[in-house]
Amino acid sequence: MTTPRDLLIVTMDAEPSRLVERGDLSLALAGAELIDLVGAQEAGLDGERIVPGPAGAPADPLLRQAAAALVREAPYESVGDWLWRRGRGLSAAYLSALEADGQLVRQRSRRWKVFWTRELALVDTDARHRAANRRRSDEPVLAALMRAIGIRDRGSEGVSDDAVARVLAALDDALAELAAERQRRNRRRDEAAVDNVRRGY
Repeated sequence: MTTPRDLLIVTMDAEPSRLVERGDLSLALAGAELIDLVGAQEAGLDGERIVPGPAGAPADPLLRQAAAALVREAPYESVGDWLWRRGRGLSAAYLSALEADGQLVRQRSRRWKVFWTRELALVDTDARHRAANRRRSDEPVLAALMRAIGIRDRGSEGVSDDAVARVLAALDDALAELAAERQRRNRRRDEAAVDNVRRGY
């Protein structure tokens, strides 16, 4: 299993009160992919830029896609740009992958912690147990990713690798930017509703 898959599993297993927005999860999955690519030497960081390593073939299909998506020409891509570009719709891609691998089943009247669905539920598999063990062991990278999306109160203190810390910092910035955009959209919607009331609609 990979860090993104483990992150999705522990997110789905989180307490019902810890709801996670799809956009937040997608950004975090993109960050988890980059962390795994750096750990496998498929990529490295030069400041805030992602420098691709030799074209390899990670075993996981989605990580292979991520490696193939790396910008391979200077000045390369910033970590923040990667998170936004790679993260677009990534939670849905990982859901589909888990379902194809038999990690998810379709079930009626099931509420998933990330968003409402009547169909998807985790299967009690070895992969689920490994992800849960990784969570219980306070593995620093997974804990930090969980903290970033709000399903854990602590988690980044134990990350010692500088490249991983830079990815996590960029993820925090992207999540803050997304939260600010949600607030702006909500404010515009509220203001439009007030205007409609004033006009008699």
